[in-house]
Amino acid sequence: MPVDRLEDFAKRERSRYWKARPRTRQALERGADAFLGGVPMHWMKDWPTPFPMVVDSAKGARIADIDGHRLDDFCLGDTGSMFGHSPAPVAKAIRRQARRGLTCMLPTEDALEAGRLLTERFGAFAWQIATTATDANRFALRVARAVTGRPKLLVFNGCYHGTVDETMVTVRDGRTVARPGLVGQVVDLGLTAIAVEFNDVAAVEAALATGEIAAILTEPVMTNSCMVLPEAGFHDALRTLSRRHGTLLIIDETHTISSGLGGYARVHSLSPDILVIGKCVAGGMPTAVWGLSPEVAHRFAEYDAARPAGHSGMGTTLSGNPMQFACLRATLGEVMTPANYARMERRADRLAEGLSRAIARSGAPWHIVRVGARVEFICAPGPLRNGAEAALAHHPQLEAAIHLGLLNRGCLIAPFHNMMLVSPATRKRQIDRLIAAFDDILFQLFA
Repeated sequence: MPVDRLEDFAKRERSRYWKARPRTRQALERGADAFLGGVPMHWMKDWPTPFPMVVDSAKGARIADIDGHRLDDFCLGDTGSMFGHSPAPVAKAIRRQARRGLTCMLPTEDALEAGRLLTERFGAFAWQIATTATDANRFALRVARAVTGRPKLLVFNGCYHGTVDETMVTVRDGRTVARPGLVGQVVDLGLTAIAVEFNDVAAVEAALATGEIAAILTEPVMTNSCMVLPEAGFHDALRTLSRRHGTLLIIDETHTISSGLGGYARVHSLSPDILVIGKCVAGGMPTAVWGLSPEVAHRFAEYDAARPAGHSGMGTTLSGNPMQFACLRATLGEVMTPANYARMERRADRLAEGLSRAIARSGAPWHIVRVGARVEFICAPGPLRNGAEAALAHHPQLEAAIHLGLLNRGCLIAPFHNMMLVSPATRKRQIDRLIAAFDDILFQLFA
């Protein structure tokens, strides 16, 4: 693809976006100065647009901005609203609970039913509630260190586990070092973490043989750096090696809950020691859960009974509030259903096939990866094997132009990568519009 063609396309799309949103520009000029960097949360500047959209409403699989543009939403809050914006059972639960109290630091009947449903959906774990998956991963890591007496965490290069410090590492010249650009980083993260490449069983075994590793923390599929699928036997090897070396296995399903009912671990019969689930588990209400296997729960109970009285370093005041439990119960019982997952699977398959056909027509050396309801186009040949290959497959300037082109054609996808989610509310015509928009963009770039 000629560079000047890409630049011309990106320039046209930026101009089109700018002209189409006068009310948004005016609103930002009036109200953005109160925020650091002009946005309430700095990630909001990561969209490849001249300025952020200002949202008017989000419902089902559609999102509308204050200029009246209605977009087919395939980002869905970067998985936070994977089951659609404001699912009816969740909205009903919010209205009911709002009249009964928002937070009280005590359980409710919804909490007790949510615990039963968590076990029914994901397996026999001893559950705890957090507000974000970052918190849940951080607390799970404390437990792992407590019961093993070991200091280090093993993660995979290019991984995503929220903003847990130990996961913000990469491999450079064979050493584990902090990722470039970390704000205010002063501690050597190599003291508490080891990073190896995904799918590299030999590297995992060598790291575990040091006897320093409390836990392996992994997504079943790498999702935040161009999706990387596990090779045959990789997860079996992680389970076998972790048991052999006395290391706990933590599976983070925050993104791979798209895989099917019960997440990737349940669908593929994995057996983690600790399971973490976040983002969409309560239908969009900020909630995460983490659960200990019966054996690890027993080991932690013994540790907890023997430790000195004092602060555990786990938990936050507003976590486990009645509103979370009302939404968690509604999502697990009425939204996260076999029928909804089946619908998502069928339509995600339709999307993946349509995008693959568009890529084939364009002659681009790209590929498509699908994990249940999660679909991604990758601007490189595949399949990718690890985080290093995923980093090389990422082309920010090209991808930003495609994202903006899709948005201008009425389709919103995740800003950080090329991910698209299909919700139960997503219609076939929305999928077909996305395929047509993608096909048009590739024609302009490659014809």
